[in-house]
This record gives sequence, structure tokens and C-alpha cells, in this order.
Amino acid sequence: MPWNRLCRATGIAPCKGVGGAERSPRRLGVCVIYRENGQFKTSYRADQAVFPIVQDRVVIWALVAFAFAGVPLLASDYMFRAILIPFLIFSLAAIGVNILVGYCGQISLGSGAFMAVGAYGAYNFFVRVPGMPLVPALILGGLCATLFGILFGLPSLRVRGLYLAVATLAAQFFADWMFLRIKWFTLDTPSGSVAVSNLQVLGIPIESATSKYLFCLVIVVLVAVAAKNLVRGAIGREWMAIRDMDVAAAVIGIRPVYAKLSAFAVSSFIIGVAGALWAFVYLGAWEPSAFSVDYSFRLLFMVIIGGLGSIMGSFFGAAFIVVLPIVLNQLLPVLAGLLGMEISTAGISHTELMVFGALIVWFLVVEPHGLAKLWSTGKQKLRLWPFPH
Repeated sequence: MPWNRLCRATGIAPCKGVGGAERSPRRLGVCVIYRENGQFKTSYRADQAVFPIVQDRVVIWALVAFAFAGVPLLASDYMFRAILIPFLIFSLAAIGVNILVGYCGQISLGSGAFMAVGAYGAYNFFVRVPGMPLVPALILGGLCATLFGILFGLPSLRVRGLYLAVATLAAQFFADWMFLRIKWFTLDTPSGSVAVSNLQVLGIPIESATSKYLFCLVIVVLVAVAAKNLVRGAIGREWMAIRDMDVAAAVIGIRPVYAKLSAFAVSSFIIGVAGALWAFVYLGAWEPSAFSVDYSFRLLFMVIIGGLGSIMGSFFGAAFIVVLPIVLNQLLPVLAGLLGMEISTAGISHTELMVFGALIVWFLVVEPHGLAKLWSTGKQKLRLWPFPH
């Protein structure tokens, strides 16, 4: 079929090139592959699918399959321990922060405290209860973080913005004092340092880097799917209504108390499970300073850079924050050598902080919705190119 007849058949005006010439379909390239023409929705369930476009589902399933089957065959122990495992755990924690900050609009600087509560809660259940399996211990640690998050989420019923940020920051200092001074949480160890070993799930030991990676990957995939469906449901719409305008949400019948506290509960549970994974799987031995306020700011940076109100943005932000320091550690000494200079480890650390600050300012000014918005814009342009838009 000629190009102009094809355009008329689809109801789209032919796109003009230089000099008014019509572009041929051979010039479309990969964008034709991404188009959803002919993908008809015949039910409400199909229309409300998480990934309504077939190409998106294929890509996501391919990435998940590669993560489970391909990465364990290709990655080294260093890649697992330095990049992949921290990326998965930070992605999980960023999802929790995004539910509270991105979807419900409640600012929080107590994420590090929620991680600590989840870690020490899981540790106490794991050590004090004979024969306690690993997965129930992680879940119980997440529930401890849920109760802690609801407690420090109560100020959100009265205050907002900077005042709420200060109130949640108090949770960080309270957690630091509690786990350092109350020896019961650390089994009366003088320094507050604790350790776990002999981790296993269903009789399978979780000791090697590959097994730790796969264990974290399973949890992250399950939580990400659950969170994606949760924010698309009734409670997710309530969170977003509170975020956009809480007074108007209350007028139309949404209960602000339930919406805000449920956001704190779900967010704290996910962050608590991430903290337990960070302690059990990544660290193995830790102390209260392992969950300092630095983690609260780092998780907030992940959400800002990745994209507020986006589950996928949580993965983008975590990847960016995990990979950037490694890239800077490798790149800055090379650049300094080319310029005939030397840079110390402290200089690299300071440069990393400056880069983080500059990027946060840039994203807030240029693209407040972060990398997820850039990704979404690129997909939209790919769906329409080369037609006018």
C-alpha cells in the first residue's frame, strides 16, 4: 500500500519531510515496533492492566528473566556485593519513601530510623525465638517499623511541610538513642554491635553472593508489584488526593487521618523490610551508626532524582545513587592525572557530595519529576515519531 494511502487508512496525515516530501515507512525504524496500533482492549481488566502495551510487557518480562537467569551467570562477586545487592535494597527502600513522599505528599526525614527499627526488630525475633525462619523475621521487623512509623506519623495530622520534616527527623535521633542506650535491643552488648549468621530459606543457605542477590531480587519484585497495584487502587487514589489538596479531599469524603497514617504504615513497613535486608544480607554485622541520618537524606535524594510518584523512578534513583559514587571514584583520579593533579579520597568524597547537590538542584529546577518523567517523555515521543506532535 502506498505511504499516502496507508496514512489515510489509519486516519493520520502523512508527515512531510524536507521540501514537503512525504516520509516513507522505511524511515520509521524502531518506532513502528513500539506503536500500539491494533492492540484493542475488550474488557475493563485489560484496559486497567499495569502495562497495557504489549511491548512494555515484553520488555519488563525480558528484564525480569534476565535478572533471574542472566545476571547470576555473568556478574562477578564484586558486582553482586558492591552494586547489585545495594541497588536492590535501596530500590526497595526508595519504593517505601516514594509511597509516603511521592504519592501521599508527606515529607519524611526519618527513613534511616525506620530501617534501623526494621533491622533490630527482625534481629530480636530471629535471635530470641528458637527456630525463627528468616522470612517471617523480616516481616515481623517490617511490622515493628510500621508501628514506629505510625507513631511518628501522628504529627502529620496537625502539621505539614517543614514542620513535618522536623517531626520525622526526631524519629532518627530517638532511634539512635534507643538502640545505643537500651541494651535489651542488642542483647546487652556494650557497643550495640550485633551480628547474624547461618541464614537460610526453606533449607537453602543464603551465604554466597549469588544466593543473597536472588533472595533480595525475589523480595523486591514481589514488593514492587504489590506497591504498583496498591497505588493504582482506591487507597492509592486517596493518597494522591491528599497530596494534591488535602482540604478538597476531605470535602469529597476522603478521611485524611486514615489516608496519611496508612501511607506512613505501608511506607514504614517496606522501609523496615529494606533495613532488615540491609542488616542481614548486606552487612551481616552492624551497629546503630549503620543507619545514620545520612541514609534518610540519601533515600530522599533517590526519590527526587528518580521521580516523585513513580515506582519505576525508585529504581532509576537507586541505580543513579549507587552507580554514581563508583563512577566518580574511577573517573576523578583519571581526570586529575590528565590535568597533572592529584586528588585524595577526601576530595573524591567532597566532589561526590557537590555533584549530588548540583544534580538535585538541577532536577528540581529543570525536571521536578525526575528521571522517570524523562523516560516517559522519551517513550511518548517514540510512539508518535515521525508524526507532528
